[in-house]
Amino acid sequence: MTFAAKIRDWLLANDPALSRLRMAGRVTLTVIASVACLALTHAAGLALPTIAYGLAIMLSIEGGIAVRDRLPSDQLKTRLIGGVVSLVCVGLAAALEDYRSISDPMFLVVIACATVGRVYGPRGFAVGMFAFTSYFMGAYLKPNLADLPLAAIGPAIAVVTGHLVRTYLLPDDWRRDLLQSLVAIQGRVGDILMKLAVLSSGGTVTDGDRRELRQLEERLKDVVLMAEGFLPRTGDGTIDPEDEAVTALTMKIFDAHLAAESAIVLSFEALPPFMLVHALIEEDQDMAEKIAASSAVVGDDRVAEGARALMWLHKARVALTETIEEGRRDRFRSIEDARTAPAPARIDFSLRNPVMRSAVQITVASGLAMVFGLMLSRDRWFWAVLTAFLIFTNTKSRGDTAIRALQRSVGTLLGIATGLLLATLIGGYPVVAAPIAVLCIFLGFYCLQISYAGMTFFISIVLCLIYGMTGVLTLDLLQLRIEETLIGALAGTVVAFLVFPAPTRSTLDLALGRWFDGLRELLSAVKEGRGGFEIVALSRKLDAAYREVTLAARPLGTTWSVVTRPGQVRQTLAIFLGATYWARIFARNAVQAGHRPEGDVLAALEEALRTIDALSARGSECFVVKRKTSRSAGRHLPIFKHGSRVGVEMIGTMLGRLYPASA
Repeated sequence: MTFAAKIRDWLLANDPALSRLRMAGRVTLTVIASVACLALTHAAGLALPTIAYGLAIMLSIEGGIAVRDRLPSDQLKTRLIGGVVSLVCVGLAAALEDYRSISDPMFLVVIACATVGRVYGPRGFAVGMFAFTSYFMGAYLKPNLADLPLAAIGPAIAVVTGHLVRTYLLPDDWRRDLLQSLVAIQGRVGDILMKLAVLSSGGTVTDGDRRELRQLEERLKDVVLMAEGFLPRTGDGTIDPEDEAVTALTMKIFDAHLAAESAIVLSFEALPPFMLVHALIEEDQDMAEKIAASSAVVGDDRVAEGARALMWLHKARVALTETIEEGRRDRFRSIEDARTAPAPARIDFSLRNPVMRSAVQITVASGLAMVFGLMLSRDRWFWAVLTAFLIFTNTKSRGDTAIRALQRSVGTLLGIATGLLLATLIGGYPVVAAPIAVLCIFLGFYCLQISYAGMTFFISIVLCLIYGMTGVLTLDLLQLRIEETLIGALAGTVVAFLVFPAPTRSTLDLALGRWFDGLRELLSAVKEGRGGFEIVALSRKLDAAYREVTLAARPLGTTWSVVTRPGQVRQTLAIFLGATYWARIFARNAVQAGHRPEGDVLAALEEALRTIDALSARGSECFVVKRKTSRSAGRHLPIFKHGSRVGVEMIGTMLGRLYPASA
């Protein structure tokens, strides 16, 4: 395999739809194109002020990551509005530069307006980011009012190049992305089968093997959610049950995911025969069926259950392969584009709205960072404000904010150390330093969605290289950058804990409430005998709620947390994972049964619903309950034979483990 092929395989394994690659590519290409256009304009005889370059770069970046409209026309509209707002903010900064007692507080006004604007949804968020970064650049570069007419060329070029790059060079295409994500599902199912083959050949399963299989299942779940996200939806964000093509594909994806999950769960009790797994990897269905029907397999109930799960997985893979071939052949022609735009954001300026509470937090944190940043430096305090502003992005609790502040501080420290070394070695050679800076821009925004610390690390290297090429790099300057970053991080963390604090436990309570509601809705739908697609939709909703629980509990599981022990958090999450899995198995088997639950199954179902009502009121209390960590003896858990009965019994068993009688 060539080096290029290895790189491609690695990219597809870690970024199945190449969405991170495209976003990083868009930002990088837009920055390069914008700066190149400005340089050519400058070379042609029109001397441009520095602020034009600064605005072009910042708006190229924000246009690539903050503009989230679905249609190109809407994206262009957002960019145009943002460009106008950008010029207004820069003009305001320039006009007030000689009146620092006014210009500094005005920055807080801009921050407040930018964050309150998020109430208007994705467009409000994007325009707010344009406003914040533009005032930041105006206050940092201190342009004269006379520079503004030529400065307008920077945002104009950034808007045009950003639109061209995203619309024509690296466009969005949900049909292409859906196909790639389906191929990735097949690949990750293949990874699970390969791991099962290795374990079957060895005959033992260690705790490390169990963790690896769980990680493989999580990777599969990630790409399943990605694939479902590319499917056309109605205005309220749901899949139209009347759209037969979309619902059929949704069912195939669901079936493949649940079958793979079942194969993993059952392998923990009894490993499947190696030859069976090998036959499925080689796609030899006849051989697989013979092995699954052999006396050696049928004679052991646990092995037989695992074999049935693998044959189920094989059928799901075959169905998905047919869909992939259809996508390659006609680009999913049977699936129509979404006919309705997403529902507009609900406008709510009250403090009941989390967006408004976040706006207050960000403004107060920025003000606090400004005060202490000014005490440290009259000229570089903007870095403190920038950090305080950004660490609140995509956080849901004060613990999340603290983690993000730590990530930014560590990323900045390591990035500056690395950047200092590089700038010392190559800062005097722009021909070498410039391409490395461009590469770091690409890597920084490639890391954005997976590692905030990684993004900060690479962008800090870029800044060091720029300082080195412009001849202003000094140790004092880099030390000041680190100190201002720490001030901003500390200000954001303090405000997150003191101003409208969203305790991790409170955020976790809300997430658990949604999980219990999702479980209640799913079991109630089965009890009422609702249709198969509705059951699948509720199963997906429950699975999404579980993921919210894991994210909300993340700050509790950090090694520095004083709230509880990481192992205890993982143990509790494992219980919720088990309950989620068995609820989905129960629902699927109940739908296949074709009738409402009755007898013992109905009684167990009603008991489970009563347990849900009792436990949901206790919220996140289960995360601080101490349980015995010793593993009980294994028990055969059939999911095909009497699957509905065992499924609902296992839901009750899992819920009972949240508050064991001995705790």
